[in-house]
Amino acid sequence: MQETMRELKLARLDAPHVAPLNALVRRWRGRGRAVPWFDPDGGGTGARVLLLLESPGPATMALGERGLSSEDNPDPTARVLRAAREASPLRAVDCLRWNVVPWALGTTEAWRNPRAADLVEAGPALAEVLELVPRLRVVVPLGTAALAGWMRYLTMHPPAHPVATLAVPHPSQRNTHARTEAGRRLQQALGAAAAWLPELTACR
Repeated sequence: MQETMRELKLARLDAPHVAPLNALVRRWRGRGRAVPWFDPDGGGTGARVLLLLESPGPATMALGERGLSSEDNPDPTARVLRAAREASPLRAVDCLRWNVVPWALGTTEAWRNPRAADLVEAGPALAEVLELVPRLRVVVPLGTAALAGWMRYLTMHPPAHPVATLAVPHPSQRNTHARTEAGRRLQQALGAAAAWLPELTACR
């Protein structure tokens, strides 16, 4: 992400559709948590599709208070997600990109994946986010930790309306075959998510 784009995003953190979500970020930061901002170019509280990753990556952590959870981030996972979304009928404003554990785990030098205890600790934070996204219809967990955290939430907080789940591998698979399959599954999941949104289907 170019710095000009980052500055434009940071200037719109309190746009109406992301202001309540970024108020949560401010509160978590006030408690000493390293949490990236919600991207104002995403769907915010009006999102219908949640792209749920595991935790903020080292590149986002390195940006400190200027970090964003964004498909425009300059890292491989963000690039894969953006390419898959752009190849589907989904628009950026249809989606909310977030992490099942919203704060950094470890440091930029000693980053680690979420553990079971992290998912339990982060459960209330995920619940707070989802309370602010009433139009949510599809959740796409990326990776085993994201799926475990989402299913934990779903069974502890049964939604008032059906929410479809399309779990896919995390796109940062190490070997080429696994990475190729993960990308294909992600693409198909986003295509299915778009087909289940009546607003998009009606436009075809």
